[in-house]
Amino acid sequence: MKGFPDARPERWLGAMALIIIALISLANVVTRYVTGGSFSFTEEFSIFLLVVLTFAGASVALRRNRHIRIGLVERALPPGLRKVLILFQALCGVIVLGLITWYGGKLAWQEYQWESLSPGLGLPQWWYLVWLPVLSAAMLWRLLQQTADRLTGRLVDEP
Repeated sequence: MKGFPDARPERWLGAMALIIIALISLANVVTRYVTGGSFSFTEEFSIFLLVVLTFAGASVALRRNRHIRIGLVERALPPGLRKVLILFQALCGVIVLGLITWYGGKLAWQEYQWESLSPGLGLPQWWYLVWLPVLSAAMLWRLLQQTADRLTGRLVDEP
């Protein structure tokens, strides 16, 4: 496949999360240096944004075929069995990501219904949790795209 397959929404989301983490951390350091105090929200937001960055980056890595995989057995198999192995790998990924999406969505919905608040700032907890099913669903979509590209030969692993 020429160039990199695109995962633009996830790239933008990851970049924005990283920029915001850098800005609020810098602001917190400057404020602490100047006033001796610090912002109360930086740790909670930084952790949340780091999780968003991780899931967005994982989605981009899936689309670009950059996740770690041991391809020794896969490359040694004849083309027919290689496709079976690729489908098995995809099935395992779909199961895991499907469960994360389902239960993450269920958890976010429960937190919305219960009106739970975050321990640090008292913001609605579902604001943080809703990104789990959204980004795991994005990863699921990218996995399906990657699998289709691998099966049709548009994406070939390195020898």
